Amino acid sequence: MDHSTHTQLVDSDLTEATLMDAVVYGADDEKIGTVSHVHGMGAATQVIVDVGGFLGMGAKPVAMTTNQLNFMRDEEGAVHATTSWTKEQIKAMPEHNH
Repeated sequence: MDHSTHTQLVDSDLTEATLMDAVVYGADDEKIGTVSHVHGMGAATQVIVDVGGFLGMGAKPVAMTTNQLNFMRDEEGAVHATTSWTKEQIKAMPEHNH
């Protein structure tokens, strides 16, 4: 996917309503996971990304901050994020417990 044509979200867009279910892609454009929960809003937002699993089963929730992710909208308006982290690096993070 060519993310260069996508519109960057600004801090005021970083809300639960906007970020929920956003797909997160790694450096090699591999799907890493999906945002399942959001804590806070704006620049200090913490997002919980479900990594791994299959059809929603067995996924590991990990906490990331919005400065570790680059959120944007594609041409159809769908929100997604990119990161320079690999799926393996994110899977190695501690599990987030609510």
